[in-house]
Amino acid sequence: MKYQKFPKIALPDRTWPDQEITEAPVWCSVDLRDGNQALINPMDIDKKVRFFALLVEMGFKEIEIGFPSASETEYAFCRHLIENDLIPEDVTISILTQAREHLIARSAAALDGAKNVIVHLYNSTSTMQREIVFGKSQQEIIAIALRGVGWIKHYFRDFEGSVRLEYSPESFTQTELPFAAEICNAVVDAWDPREDEQVIINLPSTVESATPNLYADQIEWMCRHLKRRDQIVVSLHAHNDRGTAVAATELALMAGADRVEGTLLGNGERTGNVDIVTLGLNMLTEGIDPKLDFSDVDRIVEVVESCNEIKTHPRHPYVGELVYTAFSGSHQDAINKGMARQREGQQWYVPYLPIDPADVGRSYTSIIRVNSQSGKGGVAYVLKERFGYDIPAAMAAQVSEKVQAYSEAKGGVVSEEEILEIFQRHFVNVDGPFAIENPDISMKANDAAVSATIRIEEKRFRYRETGSGVIEIVSRMIRKGGLSFEMAHYSEHAIGPGSDASAVAYIGVHMNDALYLGAGEGENITSASVHALQSAINRALQAQEKLDTILPKKCVEA
Repeated sequence: MKYQKFPKIALPDRTWPDQEITEAPVWCSVDLRDGNQALINPMDIDKKVRFFALLVEMGFKEIEIGFPSASETEYAFCRHLIENDLIPEDVTISILTQAREHLIARSAAALDGAKNVIVHLYNSTSTMQREIVFGKSQQEIIAIALRGVGWIKHYFRDFEGSVRLEYSPESFTQTELPFAAEICNAVVDAWDPREDEQVIINLPSTVESATPNLYADQIEWMCRHLKRRDQIVVSLHAHNDRGTAVAATELALMAGADRVEGTLLGNGERTGNVDIVTLGLNMLTEGIDPKLDFSDVDRIVEVVESCNEIKTHPRHPYVGELVYTAFSGSHQDAINKGMARQREGQQWYVPYLPIDPADVGRSYTSIIRVNSQSGKGGVAYVLKERFGYDIPAAMAAQVSEKVQAYSEAKGGVVSEEEILEIFQRHFVNVDGPFAIENPDISMKANDAAVSATIRIEEKRFRYRETGSGVIEIVSRMIRKGGLSFEMAHYSEHAIGPGSDASAVAYIGVHMNDALYLGAGEGENITSASVHALQSAINRALQAQEKLDTILPKKCVEA
């Protein structure tokens, strides 16, 4: 076999499968370093400043700003932040450096004047790196790390701000665990933190090589074998080569890690770093405060796309354009019903939506979009939420048929405005061979009197009737004119708030063993109801292949 399975970790008494994530980790954004070095066009200073400002606004307290000894741009950006006082008092900036003296000296110069810094030292420790790249033994690799610690101590000895050490055994997941523990313990001992000081030991999945449970095993094993654990912050830095960086990080947090390095939307070398937005919002859906502000994901996407020049996939978790959108009819129906029963302050309980889109700044109008795969639920939702029409279920099915036919002919998504136009053209105040003309309605107590002309094709008949309800009276007139039908549904409501709101009514009639529904809109409920009855009957007549199979052969004038 060309490839071999990653070996299991000998940890029969592992405890992480029974643990839960109960609070957010310490977050460290590496967008400006790890993310930046993965770009085709690395960010300039203006973009970096804009990205840094976003990270601060979101609530990051640790931000890796770059590799200031690597290039003039990186150095200049570091100085720009410090000299322009752009770093808040409660934010710690981090810089990366290899264990090389001139790079550490340059890093110290770049950080001069900063108040709180993390110096992130790394060197490769894996078997593959030792054998192929460096040709060095384990002890020689340890010596490299310890020399780096010594140089940091030397060049930062007069630093006026607070300095913390972070150490990464690069390619940790491909390093023998006993050796990884040995080198990390040696680094901590060499730094010799004060009693109130903590060293960050970052354990990166530099190249994701195994299933997420093995990363968790490795982290739990390390947490048991780091000698000064109470003075160590165990940090995670997962890459996404296998597509499971989020899962690996979540399990590793269950295994005892304290801190997470990652990027917004997961940009990074190869298939990317762990996505902090996805991780944080996963926590939110389980009732855990992520300690970061995700209330405007569209702005986050806009800044990241602009600075990174990488488009976000429309199905990207939580932030993609379509992630809260349902096209399937059954999904739309379930979402429509869930949204209808959801109340302010209640626990979120809506099918297919693990998070309330409003919590991340998305409007409810994006939840349902209609195409040829959609059903009555989607159409009903759009008409109600966008335009105020609370149509009955039976009408929703009939409107959906019209919309679906239109979508199939057009191809693609039907816009909300197109759905409204189809509904109004086919169901609201529908003209046709039948009309109720010039109604004169008077009300007295519980009695009504109606005078109206009933037109059937070119014939007109004037009636005057009294009774207890306008629709009951008008229906009697229509039957006198020769049309036979039974009332099957009636509902009504106002559209919009206030006294100036118009009224809409929905009426269903049974005619020739079929149900036909119409809607009427007017300045009041009475006129809307008359229009709705006219619409329903016209829809019934228009549905017949031959009108003379349903229209009366002769009508007797009253």
